[in-house]
Amino acid sequence: NSGVVCLLRPLLLDVVPSIRQTAALALGRLADYDVDLAEAIVKAGILPQLICALPEENRYYKKTAAFVLRAIAKHSPQLAQAIVQCRALEMLVICLEDFDPGVKEGASWAFGYIARHNPELSQAVVDAGAVPLLVLCIQEPEIALKRIAASTLSDISKHSPELAQTVVDAGAIAHLAQMILNPDAKLKRQVLSALSQIAKHSLDLAELVVEAEIFPVVLTCLKDSDEYVKKNGATLIREIAKHTPELSQFIVNSGGVAAVIDCIGSCRGTVRLPGIMTLGYVAAHSENLSMAVIVSKGIPPLCVCLIEEHEDHIKAAAAWALGQIGRHTAEHARHVAVANVLPTLLDIYVDTRSSEDLKMKASIFKALKNILQKCTYLPALEPLLHEAPPNIMKHIIGQFSKVLPHDSKARRLFVTTGGLKKVQEIKAEPGSLLREYINTINNCYPEEIVR
Repeated sequence: NSGVVCLLRPLLLDVVPSIRQTAALALGRLADYDVDLAEAIVKAGILPQLICALPEENRYYKKTAAFVLRAIAKHSPQLAQAIVQCRALEMLVICLEDFDPGVKEGASWAFGYIARHNPELSQAVVDAGAVPLLVLCIQEPEIALKRIAASTLSDISKHSPELAQTVVDAGAIAHLAQMILNPDAKLKRQVLSALSQIAKHSLDLAELVVEAEIFPVVLTCLKDSDEYVKKNGATLIREIAKHTPELSQFIVNSGGVAAVIDCIGSCRGTVRLPGIMTLGYVAAHSENLSMAVIVSKGIPPLCVCLIEEHEDHIKAAAAWALGQIGRHTAEHARHVAVANVLPTLLDIYVDTRSSEDLKMKASIFKALKNILQKCTYLPALEPLLHEAPPNIMKHIIGQFSKVLPHDSKARRLFVTTGGLKKVQEIKAEPGSLLREYINTINNCYPEEIVR
């Protein structure tokens, strides 16, 4: 309000280097503070002045100028675009080629804040020629520079297969893969994130990441003491597993599923989420892969997530994964049912709190339906007869109508446990599918027993 931005502007051209640098630092801190100040700095036409003599400036000024650009770019795509328009990217590339690691770090950071907003800005960073230089930065000895360069490569790769391909073409994968075992947790987080962002887009890119021999090394990250390393490691495995049965099988053969299950058991909250999704993707591909998840004891920890987790999207993911495990055959569904998953899912479905989140309700319903359509294990289904709402009851009764005509022992049990009595209480429209199921069940018994 006091017009400080305009007072600082001429100081960027002062003859004394330390004044130029301190004025730039003040602008950077103002821009960093909030979006209005960042916009005021852009409107005051300061950016061209800030970068006009950048190649001739000393390393302190270059570092500070990069900080100003990053502080402005972080707020919005529009402000990042203003930086692109004043040709600051060319100057940042010059900073990436500097001898001083601090200058390179500042430039990498600025590029990351520009690239993360959208594909167009990320493409501008690529077009400026930053990617090969960033790949050189991850090979430098300084850990802070490695971290930020890996983070920026991740921000560039995330938007599209084409942008990820540019990062791959610059030879990034091999260098990133070598750093998975680096003892620095913050570096590992960024490396795993960058590899995930590359692998997620297509089968070809995922295979290139796998070919860099990240297995079984990446499994050690799932036991890391740093929660973000765990989460990003599980995310990388998820992004590979989702593409094909062959990649999922490769993960199973490497001991990946067992490691993911251990990881889900050892953490809480959103850290669990990518591991839960991984099990769902692996199980979805085929009967054999689903059985591999069952044999590795994947069902109990997923059931625990349903009970323990408070966030709806984590519960929904666990339900989805269980639905993928149980949907293949009666044998698969039986394994899920025996673990007492069905009553747990039903409790969440009819819980008044979860009824407010329609998306969550839909996920739970779909999981129940997937399992119920294959489940012929009647002892697990019978307790549900007494509490299931009509839309789920239909699927339960459907399974009884399949099994009872062919199983005399089950027919006897169905009467003695009160199941047949419960069926008579169900109101079903004449001519409906539910009515057909009930008639099929009733036809299994002499009329006097039904009465």
